[in-house]
Amino acid sequence: MGCDASVLLDGPTSEKEGIPNKNSLRGFEVVDDAKEQLEAACPGTVSCADILAFVARDSSYKVGKIYYDVQAGRRDGRELIQNFARKGMSADEMVTLSGAHSIGIAHCAVFANRLYPQNNQQNLPIDPEYANFLESICPPEALTNGTGVANPANLDVLTPNKLDNKYYSALKSQKGLLISDQALMAHPTTAKMVNFNARYGSVWAKKYAAAMIHMGTLDVLTGRKGEIRRNCHFVN
Repeated sequence: MGCDASVLLDGPTSEKEGIPNKNSLRGFEVVDDAKEQLEAACPGTVSCADILAFVARDSSYKVGKIYYDVQAGRRDGRELIQNFARKGMSADEMVTLSGAHSIGIAHCAVFANRLYPQNNQQNLPIDPEYANFLESICPPEALTNGTGVANPANLDVLTPNKLDNKYYSALKSQKGLLISDQALMAHPTTAKMVNFNARYGSVWAKKYAAAMIHMGTLDVLTGRKGEIRRNCHFVN
């Protein structure tokens, strides 16, 4: 989500330009439109970080019927690159929030190591039919631009536009898209959480809402820290 909205910043070293995000993060125009209207009505009052928090809340409801209240009052960070380690969050919360991978767009290059492990990369089991499907849209030659460099423009829509607990059922069937996804089944503790979330979708939805609220309270800039950007793409 980006508690300081640093993911909205433009620039050659920005998060937006990173391989996992470039050309895959979408919807910036929605944030821009909201910011423009808010600045016209209440200049310098509502931060881009708060707008992102509300967008995340509304999106969770739109695609998964999951609603939760969001606190306001965040301020925007000034750094182009931010470490989003989820400090202070439990293992169960992290597994719960991984369910958001049930929706989205992924680069072939991001999950290539799931199909074509190299060096000492973890080779986790993958359903053969699922592997064949992924290889059909992301063959080895599609992963580079001819120079051996990962091609960031290569994108494929791989998940349905719905936020639900089917992600966990996929992991149980060895159909996790990312190594970090399937790795949740490789440890007894997280595997137990995956099994629980796969079985009890309504409980998972409530835990998801609670974890989103908790994440929204971590490393938040308030008071005199940070700023309220006039334009979400640039620091003031």
